[in-house]
Amino acid sequence: MSGEVIDAVQRLRRRGGLPSGRSRQRGRPADRRSAGADLAARGVAGGALDAEQVRDLALWCDRLGRCFDPQDLEQRCGEINQLLAETASQPYISLHDGHPHLHYSAPGADRAAHIRAVTAAGLAYVVCFAGADRLGRCAREACDQAFVDTSRNGRRAYCSLRCANNDAVARHRARVAGRHGG
Repeated sequence: MSGEVIDAVQRLRRRGGLPSGRSRQRGRPADRRSAGADLAARGVAGGALDAEQVRDLALWCDRLGRCFDPQDLEQRCGEINQLLAETASQPYISLHDGHPHLHYSAPGADRAAHIRAVTAAGLAYVVCFAGADRLGRCAREACDQAFVDTSRNGRRAYCSLRCANNDAVARHRARVAGRHGG
């Protein structure tokens, strides 16, 4: 659950639908519609996001990102607890689609509030049930994407297969260049 939400938010940022902490660019209206559609496709929140929600989620993403940085368990739990406290989430079981499942935001909450509640709860679930070491950052030097390690052995080091391959190619080229004198 949290991995899908975080994945969706990161994809939106890469496409320009959500500004990153570094760029602080504003999402254009088309991007906001796209952001809402992408989140809806993942069952997170439907509809377009307004400009204020986009700015709110960009700041929230920056805060979520800190939870993926290398840190000890106590620090990571403290960061996530702050996020949980700010969402004031009161989970409840819903049956609206015929199957019991949890909702983390009040009925009628705006999309940004819903996304904040779901992502904070998702991070808490990962830490409590999969392990805090399942939250990480890509090992490729040119990338700092956050990821949730869903691998069987829990040793994932890259955000994507593409980054893993790019890093392997770069290491290979560096070795070859070193053998041939640069």
